[in-house]
Amino acid sequence: MYQSKLFTKTRKEAPKDEVAKNAQLLIKGGFINKELAGVYSYLPLGLRVLNKICNIIREEMNAIGGQELFLTVLQDKEVWEKSGRWDDEVFNIWFKTKLKNGTELGLATTHEEPLTALMKNHIRSYKDLPVYPYQIQTKFRNEVRAKSGIMRGREFLMKDLYSFSKDTTEHEKFYELAKQAYKNIFARVGLGERTYITFASGGTFSKYSHEFQTLSEAGEDLIYICDKCHMAINKEIIKDQDKCPECGNKKLHEEKAIEVGNIFSLGTRFSDAFDLNYLDEKGEKKKVIMGSYGIGPGRLIGTVVESLSDEKGIIWPVEIAPFKVHIIEIGDSTEVKKISGELYKKLQKIGIEVLCDDRDARPGEKFGDSDLLGIPLRIVISEKTVVSGEYEVKERVGGKVSMVKEKELMDFIKDFK
Repeated sequence: MYQSKLFTKTRKEAPKDEVAKNAQLLIKGGFINKELAGVYSYLPLGLRVLNKICNIIREEMNAIGGQELFLTVLQDKEVWEKSGRWDDEVFNIWFKTKLKNGTELGLATTHEEPLTALMKNHIRSYKDLPVYPYQIQTKFRNEVRAKSGIMRGREFLMKDLYSFSKDTTEHEKFYELAKQAYKNIFARVGLGERTYITFASGGTFSKYSHEFQTLSEAGEDLIYICDKCHMAINKEIIKDQDKCPECGNKKLHEEKAIEVGNIFSLGTRFSDAFDLNYLDEKGEKKKVIMGSYGIGPGRLIGTVVESLSDEKGIIWPVEIAPFKVHIIEIGDSTEVKKISGELYKKLQKIGIEVLCDDRDARPGEKFGDSDLLGIPLRIVISEKTVVSGEYEVKERVGGKVSMVKEKELMDFIKDFK
């Protein structure tokens, strides 16, 4: 893509009422637009990042047997009354609306109820189990606070997978697979080293659930990390747990963190409410065992920005960056334009995503925008580099600058991770 054709522009300032660093940088870079508190639109650059994260999530969910579907946002009141979660006193984050005939509907906050109801049409025998449907779909939550940018929205995208298993053993086997898949996701988006599996309250379903918490000063949670096995405990349960539930170690240290994912054992909470049963090998009726597994792709973007940015702007990991290479043209000589255009075409031909800054702008403005946008590799083409026969390549992480000869450039770019 040529930057002169990109309709979005960088900004020097974010909206005055925007206090979250992630949203400030994403708005300044032209990745998102703030519509109102907790509600953001994704612009072309932001959508490229969002789609890459969603594709990573899909790959990891499909690898453990997930089947993608897409459920409705509009929710039937009667379905949610069966579980007792329609009542605002029980579940207080609903957005509700009405049809013209007066029928009350909800805008989905999660999908345990409608999916369990749907599965009554498809699960009858032990041969139908296990099954692991998931979706990447818009959710609505009437949050009291919406001051964390895209990390806590009132309208947001969510990957929610639900497991349906014959028994606890089968459920726990998948639960561990999901745990590893989540670790893979966070590693691929650049957060693996700072993300901890964290014991949290299991509610009414089990003693513990598991959160995935990424260390960050912007975090709303406090976790206590085990120095021995690198598991963590959420502060909400530390009063009942003075040692690591995993290894028994009592040496724990406190950190602020952002919750980037969670997995729950649901037991028969929803299969009881909806009478979701199956017949086992002996023809006996049994309740289906369920679990739920959530990740917010937008929340992941916000966490990456909070965790990996610097004073100049965003630093995107290669796998989720909007482009891998940012060509910067300095000067408007015929030779600079020619070499830039040739490199642009070569990169596209071998499948390298590239943004070319061909704008009529000062070098300082181009370099500043490049740092803000955070594309992993910057290649400067100027009259100086034309004369030298080399390309000036700068890595966004660490700022290392290399002079690379033309015959070595393609391999340098392809191998860069």
